[in-house]
Amino acid sequence: MASRTHQTPAAPPTGQPTPPVGVPRRLLIASAAFGPTLSAAAVANAIARGIQDGGLPEPDLCVLPVPGEDGAEVREMLDELGFDARMRRARAVVIGTERLQEATLAGSVTFEIATRARQGGVPAYAVTGANALSAFDARILDLQLILQASSRTALVAAGRKLAGLA
Repeated sequence: MASRTHQTPAAPPTGQPTPPVGVPRRLLIASAAFGPTLSAAAVANAIARGIQDGGLPEPDLCVLPVPGEDGAEVREMLDELGFDARMRRARAVVIGTERLQEATLAGSVTFEIATRARQGGVPAYAVTGANALSAFDARILDLQLILQASSRTALVAAGRKLAGLA
C-alpha cells in the first residue's frame, strides 16, 4: 500500500501565515458621509488607508449614497451596488456611519447592512462619529466592535485597529 504525503504551502515572504484556501482576506467597507466635511468616499478611503497600514490587502470600498427614508429604497440601493455578492466575498464588513443611535436604526442602511451580514455569517464592525447605542442595541445588530472616529486621522487609526482584529 503506497503512503501519501501532504505538503503544507510555504508561508509568504512577509512571515504572515498563508490563509486557508477559500478564506477571503479582503474587507468590505460600506461607508456613508460623516457630515458635510467628510464625504462617504473620504471616510471609506481613510479607513482603508488604516487597514492597509495595518498589513491587510486593499479593501473593497462601497461608497453609500444618501438613501431615502423608506426601507425599500435602502434595500434597492444595496442591491444596485451588488452589496450581497461583495459581502460574501469579504472577510468582514466595516460599516462607516456618522451616528449610531437606536431611534434612527429602523429602516437605515446601517441596520440593513448589519442584518445582511448577520444573516450571511459575515462579521460586521462599525466606525462612527458618535455612538449612542446601548450595549443591548449593539448586540442586536451583532456588531463585533464599534469604534468612534470623527476626523480623518481618527478614521485611519480606526482602520489600523480593525486590521489587527479582522
